[in-house]
Amino acid sequence: MAEATIHKGGCHCGAVRYEVSTALDTPVISCNCSICQKKGTLLSFVPADAFKLLSGKDAVQDYQFNTRNIHHLFCKTCGVTSFATGTAPNGTRMVAINVRCLDDVDLKSLPVMDYDGRSM
Repeated sequence: MAEATIHKGGCHCGAVRYEVSTALDTPVISCNCSICQKKGTLLSFVPADAFKLLSGKDAVQDYQFNTRNIHHLFCKTCGVTSFATGTAPNGTRMVAINVRCLDDVDLKSLPVMDYDGRSM
């Protein structure tokens, strides 16, 4: 298991910025649910205490659908969804990071795991 490091990321226009502590040593998730497929996100899930919003609290808009368990947050200015928040099945708070929005990550180096969210 790799050691967690701090990664910075955010939206396209820069209004939303955050840092996340993660090792990125497990496959990132490519989900085919009705929203992830359209957005093209690659997700890595972290506990809420591993995520820190640096700027943009007032710049994000919340979108919820279906069970309304996940808060799909996107920048009001550029429309980019760089992270989402929710509750894991065990009840802990989590953040889903769109690794495509991390500044220093080589996406080609990350293993990708397909997830069938469409059938859930």
